[in-house]
Amino acid sequence: MNQINQSGWKPGTPIAADHGGDYPTVTGNKALMLEEPLLFELGTAETCGVDLPAPDPKASNRLGPMARESDIGLPGLSEPETVRHYTRLSRQNYAIDLGLFPLGSCTMKHNPRLNEKVARMPGFADVHPLQPVDTVRGALGVINELAHWLIELTGMHGVAMSPKAGAHGELCGMLCIRAALEARRDVRQVVLVPESAHGTNPATAAFAGYEVEDIPAGADGRVDLQALKARLGPDVAAVMITNPNTCGLFERDMKAISDAVHAAGGFVYCDGANFNAIMGRVRPGDLGVDAMHINLHKTFSTPHGGGGPGSGPVVLSEPLCPYGPLPFTARMEDGTVHLVEEENADQFGHTHSFGRMTAFHGQMGMFTRALAYILSHGVDGLRQASGDAVLNANYLLRSLDDVLDAPFGDAGHCMHEALLSDHGFAEGMTTLDVAKGLIDEGFHPMTMYFPLVVHGAMLVEPTETESKATLDQFIAAMRSLAERAKAGDETLKTAPHHAPRARLDEAHAARKPVLAYQEVANG
Repeated sequence: MNQINQSGWKPGTPIAADHGGDYPTVTGNKALMLEEPLLFELGTAETCGVDLPAPDPKASNRLGPMARESDIGLPGLSEPETVRHYTRLSRQNYAIDLGLFPLGSCTMKHNPRLNEKVARMPGFADVHPLQPVDTVRGALGVINELAHWLIELTGMHGVAMSPKAGAHGELCGMLCIRAALEARRDVRQVVLVPESAHGTNPATAAFAGYEVEDIPAGADGRVDLQALKARLGPDVAAVMITNPNTCGLFERDMKAISDAVHAAGGFVYCDGANFNAIMGRVRPGDLGVDAMHINLHKTFSTPHGGGGPGSGPVVLSEPLCPYGPLPFTARMEDGTVHLVEEENADQFGHTHSFGRMTAFHGQMGMFTRALAYILSHGVDGLRQASGDAVLNANYLLRSLDDVLDAPFGDAGHCMHEALLSDHGFAEGMTTLDVAKGLIDEGFHPMTMYFPLVVHGAMLVEPTETESKATLDQFIAAMRSLAERAKAGDETLKTAPHHAPRARLDEAHAARKPVLAYQEVANG
């Protein structure tokens, strides 16, 4: 095995008599912490893990010019070798089933197994987007039921279910705004984005063809209302605002912001990635929001990131509904909610759609999981979930603000996430050092250096699914790391010490990644 463990010892090298405590082993393994070679080091291209019949030389080649002309060069492994390889790798990974994921602005919470069971039911797990409509009426009914809940919870008029994730939803909302402005022949080229917004907001506005201008934050971490009002004018198409914002704070002037933007002829886009902090307590529609995406994979507890695809339905106000993409779900005058598609768009007055975001209705697995989550909680349960998320974040913040700087600790209570900084660390100590130290403590690191408005930011979202006992354990680890960073403990500079691998040169790895296996010559 062409590997060297973090002590600098190479497997196979004789061990000295005086081990001195944490001594190396012949194999490189440490009890249940197993060294794992690459697949290329486990097997060879000359072997195969299965017995396959030789191809018939007389058989026609259906691949034509796409046929492979040489061996693929992949190593052959037996079944137990393959299973053990990936099982050992999984033991070196971190997961929500192992412990707290303190990533800020990502809402990495526990996914109830009930949701997974529902998503695997026949008729949901095996539904295909190209099936005849008459065979998927139940699936369409689930989409419509979920859409009804999203409309009710947000106080909006309609919802586009097809966007695949948050940024995709942002683009959907901005295209609705563009279509509405074009319909009234109103040429506006500027979108205002506060400093405290998510980073995807300005990127989405630019992608939609708009010029982006920043709006500063006040000393309390919230939008400077007067600066915003001063910039509004006939060239401003919209304001993209994150609420609660990336500093973990609720924008108290949200209604005043919406009123000012509407008076100037623009629209209000709200980034709803943090809707889980206000769900059941505040309806964005009541605050004057025109468009908002909802991350189902955050607010309604469906797999996130590597756990599965995202889903970002976009709720729209009544003025924007006619411009939503197809398929679309809208509230009728009698209060009912109906799924609108090309064949019935005229019937429901949805004749100004800008088109489609995707070929099909959306992520069926995400829809069933989200609806199962909503129905199992009910309105009161959803309200409690958002309250627990806020309670956990404030408990964490106030348990740490005597040893770590809380930049907006005097601005009132936070919402779903706690924001801390590196202010007060000894010279040379950084947020990165604390994050690496967390790995030694058995936790995934928090979000680092974001939001950009805070130097050395540490953003932590404990979510509503973590117990007080878990939070207390995390708080104890953070307090210890904070004291070490303030004291200039040099051992933090080389953390982690107990992980499968020592600290990497992340800048070098990002700029010069090794993406192909190359055998290292011995000697």
